[in-house]
Amino acid sequence: MTTNFSRREFILFGSAAFTTSLVVQACSNQPTTPTGGTEGFKIAIALPGTITDKGWNQSGYEGINLAKQKLGAETAYVEKVAQADQTEVLTDFARKGYNLIFAHGGQFDAAIEQVASQFPNTFFVGVNGNLKAENIASLRIDHLQASYLCGIIGASMTKSNKLAYIAGEKFPATEGELRGFELGAKSVKPNIQITSTFTGDWNDVAKAKEATLALISSGADVIYQWLDNASAAVLQTAAEKGVYAFGNTKDQLDVAPKAILTSAVKRLDLAIVYIAELVKQKQIKGQIYTIGLERPDILFLGKFGAIVPEVVKQKALNAKQEIVNKKIVFEDCKEAGKDTRCVKKTT
Repeated sequence: MTTNFSRREFILFGSAAFTTSLVVQACSNQPTTPTGGTEGFKIAIALPGTITDKGWNQSGYEGINLAKQKLGAETAYVEKVAQADQTEVLTDFARKGYNLIFAHGGQFDAAIEQVASQFPNTFFVGVNGNLKAENIASLRIDHLQASYLCGIIGASMTKSNKLAYIAGEKFPATEGELRGFELGAKSVKPNIQITSTFTGDWNDVAKAKEATLALISSGADVIYQWLDNASAAVLQTAAEKGVYAFGNTKDQLDVAPKAILTSAVKRLDLAIVYIAELVKQKQIKGQIYTIGLERPDILFLGKFGAIVPEVVKQKALNAKQEIVNKKIVFEDCKEAGKDTRCVKKTT
C-alpha cells in the first residue's frame, strides 16, 4: 500500500487528535520493526513538488514505488511540502514508525538535522543533501559529471557562444551542475560565456518562461535547465524561439524535440531502491553516497535530438568514457566560486 499524506492535516502519533497542518489517510498509528528489519519495512518520502512533474519529484515518487515492488515495503508520500512544513512532515513519518524516510531535496537538510536526533531508530536520507550522522545519510547524483557532457555538446552547437543555466534554487547540487556545464563548455571553447539564473521556484511556469525569454534576449542560444513542473516551459519556449535546450532528470526529448539536444537522465528511482536495500539489509552507513557515470543504469545521457551531429554525439560519449576510466577527473582548484572544481586529465 502506498499512502498519500497531504500536507494540510496531521494525525498525532498514538492519538485520534487532528491539527490543521497535514492530512493523513489510511495509515497505521502503530510503530513497526526498527530500521533494517526484514518484516514490516516502511519507507516514506517528502517531496517539495508534485508527483506528476515529469522530473525530480516524479522520479522520487517512482523510487519508493519501485522499492515497494522489489522489497515488499509499505510506502507513503507527501507532495508539495513547503519549507515551513518540512520539520512537521518528517516528524510525522518518524512517529508513525517509518524505518526509512527520504527528504527529496537539499533544501530539507535543516529539517533532517532537527528531527533525526529525536528518532534514533529511524534512518533519514537527504537526496541531494550534505549531511551525515549515525542515522543520517545523503544520496547524491554526480550532477557535475552529466552536465560536463552537456557543456561539451552545448559549446559544439552554439552559434552565439553564449550558453545559459536555469535552476530553481542555488545550493551545492545546482552549483555543482552549473560548474560542470561551464567546465565542459570551456573544454571546447575556452572563451565561451555562461550565464546562470535561479528563479526561486521549481514549479512556477511564468517565472521559468520569463527567465528563459530574458536569457534568449541576452543572446543565449543553448539553455541547460533544472526545474520541476516548470521545466516544460523552458523547453517549449526554447523551441518557439529557435534555440537549443537540455532535458534534466527524465529523458525529456519528447517535450520539445525541435529544441532538445539530449537530457541528463538521473534514475533516482534506482538510486532510492539501492539505498533502501542497504537500510533493509542493515548495511547503511552515515555517509554521503555519490553515484556517477560509473553506474550507467542510474546516470546517463538520454536520447539525442536529430539536430545533434554524429561527431558531436561521439565527442560527448568519448568524454563520458574518459570520466568512467578516470582519464578525466575533477578536483579542487584555486578559482573563485563556491564550487571550485577543475578538470584534470590523466594518462
